[in-house]
Amino acid sequence: MPLIAIAIAALAVGFEQLVQWKLGAMGIVAFVALTVGVKAKSVAIGGIGAVILVMLLAQSG
Repeated sequence: MPLIAIAIAALAVGFEQLVQWKLGAMGIVAFVALTVGVKAKSVAIGGIGAVILVMLLAQSG
């Protein structure tokens, strides 16, 4: 069980670094808002994070 938790944490940190490298600081803010919204079951916060991520992805593409 601890090995799985470490692997999941490593994947999360890796994904966070990828988002920051690709989308900058605003990408991290959006990713955190999306994560907090999902964990807190808050549609408004999760939606704001998702919209910001979509806008950043549309801008970079």
